[in-house]
Amino acid sequence: MLKFLSIRDFVIVDSLELDFAAGFTALTGETGAGKSILIDALSLALGERGEASMVRAGCERAEISAEFDISALPQVQAWLQEQGLEGDAGVCLMRRVLDAGGRSRGFVNGGSATQQQMRAVGEFLLDIHGQHAHQSLLRPDAQREILDGHANLLRDAEAVALLYRDWQALHRRRMQLEQNAAAVLAERDLLQFQRSELEGLNFSVAEWEELQAEHSRLSHAANLLETAQFGVEVLSEADTSCLAQLNALTARVRAGVEFDAKLQETLTMLESAQNDLQESVYALRHYQQDLDADPQQLREQEQRMAAIVEAARKYRVTPEQLPAALQGIVARLDELGGDADMEELSRQDAAAHEQYLALARKLSAARKQAAGKLSQEISLAMQTLAMQGGSFAVALLPLAEGNAHGLEAVEFQVAANPGVPMRGLAKVASGGELSRISLAIQVAASQAATVPTLIFDEVDSGIGGRVAEIVGGLLKQLGKRFQVMCVTHLPQVAAMADAQWQVSKAATDGVTLSNIRVLKPAERVEEIARMLGGVKITDTTRKHAAEMLGIPA
Repeated sequence: MLKFLSIRDFVIVDSLELDFAAGFTALTGETGAGKSILIDALSLALGERGEASMVRAGCERAEISAEFDISALPQVQAWLQEQGLEGDAGVCLMRRVLDAGGRSRGFVNGGSATQQQMRAVGEFLLDIHGQHAHQSLLRPDAQREILDGHANLLRDAEAVALLYRDWQALHRRRMQLEQNAAAVLAERDLLQFQRSELEGLNFSVAEWEELQAEHSRLSHAANLLETAQFGVEVLSEADTSCLAQLNALTARVRAGVEFDAKLQETLTMLESAQNDLQESVYALRHYQQDLDADPQQLREQEQRMAAIVEAARKYRVTPEQLPAALQGIVARLDELGGDADMEELSRQDAAAHEQYLALARKLSAARKQAAGKLSQEISLAMQTLAMQGGSFAVALLPLAEGNAHGLEAVEFQVAANPGVPMRGLAKVASGGELSRISLAIQVAASQAATVPTLIFDEVDSGIGGRVAEIVGGLLKQLGKRFQVMCVTHLPQVAAMADAQWQVSKAATDGVTLSNIRVLKPAERVEEIARMLGGVKITDTTRKHAAEMLGIPA
């Protein structure tokens, strides 16, 4: 439940700190005093959109802080822990800062939080029934959500929606494949041919590199043999070969070493060169013997290379990209699948449909039972809200194929007077009737609420007298199970409250400020008397107010 609220520089509030208690609290005050500011501030703290106009004129920023007791809300504690926003045990602190430029920041338990996170946790903590909430009742989705929420079927409805989406995805895929069966078959045949062709080529990048190198060698074999032969002749076979001349020079230097030791170093280098040249001769002769200039082998290599180049051209890739092209073909074949895959997809489609239908039928049965109960509760509430003889029904309209929300549409139907046939809520209810039916629905739906705090913002507009007293009794009854607050202009409603707060505004030095204070019993008499009376409050009015409050006059 809400324990504490701090408001700084918000609209026409400069500074306000409020402590909250359990039970039913009424907020009253003159028209225009700012009774809804408290609700607007709470909405902002719980993630609603903020506007620059909410910052009090002349101030840099507005700040709202709210403290909630969540010791009895394990689902909130688990959510905060999951989001990494846990704080002190049993406490949830919500804080929102809105600057004059319209930018805002949110915090949960001191940690920075997104607006979406603040709204998510706010849904666990507080439920606001606005004075125009009845307008949303005309939407079919809102009617369905009220029924499912009242019957604790929201999770079941989400599960049905998930199964429906899964089934639809499979069904669309199967239908697409069936509609394009001929095109798919032709594409699959082509891909299978291409796969066989490329696999038959048995190509590898390593082989391609080796082929290129070997072809280059064989295609220049004659020139290479000639080069080797020329080298052998120059080095050793010609009359004036390098080796012959080097040998002669080496012999003369060796003889000279006997007379001058300084030639020893030169001799060593000549002998080394002599050995290197001799090794070169051996290597060239060995190369001549090993060099294979077989024309047949060269032709075979050229044919192989031509086949590879042709395949690369056909598939519009380089030879090195042929393996990747084959992988792409195989992947596409896997996507298209085969006849066996089509049969399996059909089985999956049917199984997913049956799974959806099974859970949707279960949801329908639960909705049918809940619809009857909710219809009775709201019809009973209508009798006490000046709609005697009227009746309310939650109709479940079958859908031939079903949808993400189940096998039926939910429609709220009403007969405002006895003997009148049921018709859709949007078609028959007047503004006043719709407001009262809205209150009856909200009270009935709140019985199944899981949030601990309920706020009603002038939902009693358009009613008075005995009906207003009944509304006050309904809110007081809710206050025994929830923390209930109601902004009201009706003395009959305010008199039923366990506590009453007065909202007022005053101008100081040309600045208008709003304030909220808790009324003591005697002050409540004056406030109820003001709400009952006109310009002048008489002793008779005060006596009536005290009687309504059960206070001795």
